[in-house]
Amino acid sequence: MSKLIQAVRGMNDILPDKTAHWQYVENILRQLMHNYGYDEIRMPVVESTALFKRSIGEVTDIVEKEMYTFEDRNGDSLTLRPEGTASCVRATLQNGLLHNQIQRLWYMGPMFRHERPQKGRYRQFHQFGVETFGLDGPDIDAELILMSHRLWKNLGMLNDVTLELNSLGSSEARLKYRDVLVDYFKAHMSELDEDSQRRLSSNPLRILDSKNPEMQRLNDNAPKLIDHLDDESQQHFDILCEILKSAGIKYKLNTRLVRGLDYYSKTVFEWTTDKLGAQGTVCAGGRFDGLVEQLGGKQTSAMGFALGLERLIELVPDIDKLKLSSTPDAYLILVGDRAISAGIKLAETWRNELTDLKLVMNCGGGSLKSQLKKADKSSAKFALIIGDDELDKNVITLKYLREKVEQEIIEISNIANYLKLNK
Repeated sequence: MSKLIQAVRGMNDILPDKTAHWQYVENILRQLMHNYGYDEIRMPVVESTALFKRSIGEVTDIVEKEMYTFEDRNGDSLTLRPEGTASCVRATLQNGLLHNQIQRLWYMGPMFRHERPQKGRYRQFHQFGVETFGLDGPDIDAELILMSHRLWKNLGMLNDVTLELNSLGSSEARLKYRDVLVDYFKAHMSELDEDSQRRLSSNPLRILDSKNPEMQRLNDNAPKLIDHLDDESQQHFDILCEILKSAGIKYKLNTRLVRGLDYYSKTVFEWTTDKLGAQGTVCAGGRFDGLVEQLGGKQTSAMGFALGLERLIELVPDIDKLKLSSTPDAYLILVGDRAISAGIKLAETWRNELTDLKLVMNCGGGSLKSQLKKADKSSAKFALIIGDDELDKNVITLKYLREKVEQEIIEISNIANYLKLNK
């Protein structure tokens, strides 16, 4: 016997008993985007490696350690996308969507990173992202935060998440702050862990985001970026905070919340939870006003956020109860060759008349008893039985499978209306 081939580690199957959960969350996300007037964009799963090296940066864990990169038959270096923002910017630039235009876009799909698999973190994971272009005021920052707040409300998990907020200021202000921060950490070099020592020369702001408990006190006492903002960024942040307060959105100022890449500026935010262990961030967003220019376009204001669907689905309250939404409305039992021929045509007629009907037709034959067992196992509300007697009388026997109700005899011409009324 041949050895079974297993799925690649960290790349998981989503089985039928769980797909109802995914569809539920995905439908809520699509409806949310519709309500806010955002348009869907779909990008390739594979991109040029140079796109991510230029946007994310070559001296980052993602590019150095985590990307799935390979050469194709032409010798071109290609990468399975590790995130969606760079792909979205590439697509909008390539297709001329940014020239004197405002764009409000969203996407959803798989991303890939070669990380150590753990709860809430996988090598193939699914991400939902929102990106806006051509809007530079704090009002669009507020809209995206309000949008994410509405998402938690719609999913019934508003009490499980906390909004954390910070400002990174302008690139010029951040460069000045970087010098102040490096001087501070150099004065405490002996207290830095190995990761922080490595980041000190390449990406010192990321030290503030360290998850090492031993770095806690040192980071708490570090100079705060919020104290080094330029006037325009401070005003932008103050207006944003005022909008959120007036809308009743609670938030926590987190001066250690940073993005290590140079194209980020001004507003950054995260929604965090204590329900997922170490993977506490559910949604992360911010302004990336420098990325379009970095990828070859003209300077363009941009703001967005992204969230991982695996983590999100784990947080939705009582999501296991949604498995009933995938059960059929009715199970069609066909006894005999005449019944099979007639039943197939009837099933198609009912599906034409009732477009949301979920009807499972028995295939593979079997006795009435065996088909009733299959019908019961399907969790359908009732069974529709057609045999020779039913065909001769132009009726169907309807048997309730979930209630103690006497079975009924219904004329075939009335079945569609009965199904519509009793779904």
